Amino acid sequence: MTWRPAGRVYRRHYAARPRSFAQRLFDYALTAAIILLLAVASTRIDRIETKRLSGEAVVNDGDSITLKGERIRLRGIDAPEYRQTCEKDGHTYPCGRQSREALEKLAGAGALECSGWERDRYGRLLAVCTAGGVELNRHQVEQGWAVAYGDYGDAEALARENKLGLWAGSFERPRDWRVQHGEMAEAEHDLLARIGNWLAAIFSFS
Repeated sequence: MTWRPAGRVYRRHYAARPRSFAQRLFDYALTAAIILLLAVASTRIDRIETKRLSGEAVVNDGDSITLKGERIRLRGIDAPEYRQTCEKDGHTYPCGRQSREALEKLAGAGALECSGWERDRYGRLLAVCTAGGVELNRHQVEQGWAVAYGDYGDAEALARENKLGLWAGSFERPRDWRVQHGEMAEAEHDLLARIGNWLAAIFSFS
């Protein structure tokens, strides 16, 4: 048995193994690819342009409008489809129609303005809209005529607590209703979707 002075720690030292030619080649290729992507992104960043529209709008349903020929989806929210029904006090009522009526009232309350740069899978502009100083997206959720869809979770919690709009009874989430009626589910308008839209806008060759 070898005696070693107390309190001293002995460590073995290993020499770093030299990287192989293939590993070095991979590192160089990865670095070059990253530089190329950054270069392409910097030359195409002008594709991301915020679009701003104002004027009178046609309200299609509780979360979409048409303004100067541009189809607009209110970003971050999801409202019942126009044909969708819900239940309250043991009765069925046209919640989709009432959601649209609520948005019509909001949109006509003052000068309507919308801005956004993203597009959904249907080519609609994802935008935040205001009328008379009121944000339509948030107000629809706060009053219970739309649910949070990647944003406005605090507004949904407030509407649920106060049993406003849809929360006064029972209803299917609009996304679930669409799937059950043969329509494709749309991704929520969250941070991951925004990153994907940003990349699509930069690297689109259309």
